[in-house]
Amino acid sequence: MNAAKRIARRGLRASRRVLRRAVGRAYTRWRRSIQVRVVTSTLVISAVVVAILGAFLQQQISAALMESKIKAAMLQLDEGLGRVQRDLGGPSSDDDGRLDSVVNALKARSGPSGLYEIYIRDAKNPYYDGFATNELRQESVPQRLREELRRGPSGARVYTFGKLSYIGRDREPGLIVGGKTGQFELYYLFPLTQEERTLTRVAWSLLAVGAVLVLLLAAIASLVTRQVVIPVRLAAQGAQRLAAGRLEERMRVRGEDDLARLATSFNEMAANLQEKIGELENLSQVQRQFVSDVSHELRTPLTTIRIAADMIYEHRDTFDPAVARSAELLQSQLERFESLLTDLLEISRYDAGAATLDAESLDMRDLVLRAVGDIQGLAERTGSKVVLQLPGEPCMAEVDRRRVERILRNLLVNAVEHGEGEDIVVTVAADRDAVAVAVRDHGVGLKPGESQMVFDRFWRADPARARTTGGTGLGLAISKEDAQLHGGWLQAWGEPGKGSQFRLSLPRVAGAELRGSPLPLVPPGVRDSRAVFAELEAGE
Repeated sequence: MNAAKRIARRGLRASRRVLRRAVGRAYTRWRRSIQVRVVTSTLVISAVVVAILGAFLQQQISAALMESKIKAAMLQLDEGLGRVQRDLGGPSSDDDGRLDSVVNALKARSGPSGLYEIYIRDAKNPYYDGFATNELRQESVPQRLREELRRGPSGARVYTFGKLSYIGRDREPGLIVGGKTGQFELYYLFPLTQEERTLTRVAWSLLAVGAVLVLLLAAIASLVTRQVVIPVRLAAQGAQRLAAGRLEERMRVRGEDDLARLATSFNEMAANLQEKIGELENLSQVQRQFVSDVSHELRTPLTTIRIAADMIYEHRDTFDPAVARSAELLQSQLERFESLLTDLLEISRYDAGAATLDAESLDMRDLVLRAVGDIQGLAERTGSKVVLQLPGEPCMAEVDRRRVERILRNLLVNAVEHGEGEDIVVTVAADRDAVAVAVRDHGVGLKPGESQMVFDRFWRADPARARTTGGTGLGLAISKEDAQLHGGWLQAWGEPGKGSQFRLSLPRVAGAELRGSPLPLVPPGVRDSRAVFAELEAGE
């Protein structure tokens, strides 16, 4: 018994999964396809309209049929009342015999098919009260109809719809009409079985015609929308290929209608876009070449100036205080200029595609310790304390020592610069496929949208802030390029007043695809409604 219940529950769960998948696929198709939405809308609207029209036609046909039946029944009643008045109006010694004769004569006019039944009642002779046939019961004539006719004057006529009760048979719908002449009440009972069959056939016919009409309308809508959707779909596919870099993509122009004009406009847009992108590429190439040439050309005079500056700086103690201060300023600005030139040369290598990876297996903990040691003096001058959270086991990965150390130094310097003197937390973690380093500060943080802009060249979060390190504005941009050269991620999170966190994620094996990170992008304890968006924005 329990096994049967488990099997039934499994079957029910499997059916639900199949149903959910089918509904999900149908909804996805409906959401993504204009043609499906138009056909579905046409089906629904036309079905509602056809249902309303069908119900209206059914009601009109039923009303017309019943009205015709009532008119025919009233004519039959008038004829029967005339016969009763003519045959039973005078005195006679055999009233019961005349009643039977009249009833049988009226019944005989019904024919062998039994179009109606006769019920007659003599108000002065309560013992004569019955049908011309023994198949019908007296309750077939509603009591309220009898009372209404009895209260009416001579010649009154009434009718109603009800159920005819037969002896040994099921009740059937019927029309009961009654009239009064003198002391006699005459009722005709018309079965409506045939009319009900007719209305049922009409209803099924209307339903079939309506279903066919709805399907035809859906087919017409599908054909019409197909003529419109196919060119639009081709335009969308062309736009996707254009966005993918295939600038030679063009649409075929057919005819002179609106869709042809759309194709012409698309082709003109693609041609203009190709031309502009070509111009921008040429300009970008010229700019990159200019930066590369200038950076290399500045190397020689900078080296000469640096030698002379070093000599002046070494003898600054023998100079006047003003000259000695000038020598110190010259030395610091030359160092800053040399750092900027180095960064420009590195950027030019990336732009030229000449950057290479010299990977070796290293412990990320050692690289973090060296980077922290390099910026320890700067952190002490700003009042920041670097807190390390390192795992007990080695975090080995195939990386380029020089580039990873540069990334870590840039992240730490950035944290010190914007950390407002608060603690800086450096976390290292690893899993089977990747290693990660997160640098967390508790400073000014980042505004919405700045988590991507922070890696742009020469971008600064707040140009009005006083700087202490004299950075070039290229550090994070170069760090991003270094991380991507490893096949890894360099991502940022931040909120105003809550600080920021930069996360470096690298694959353990050089060239492997990075699928996830051992560390969360958003620090624990500050996860909010923007966290999911931040993760998606970061590329996970």
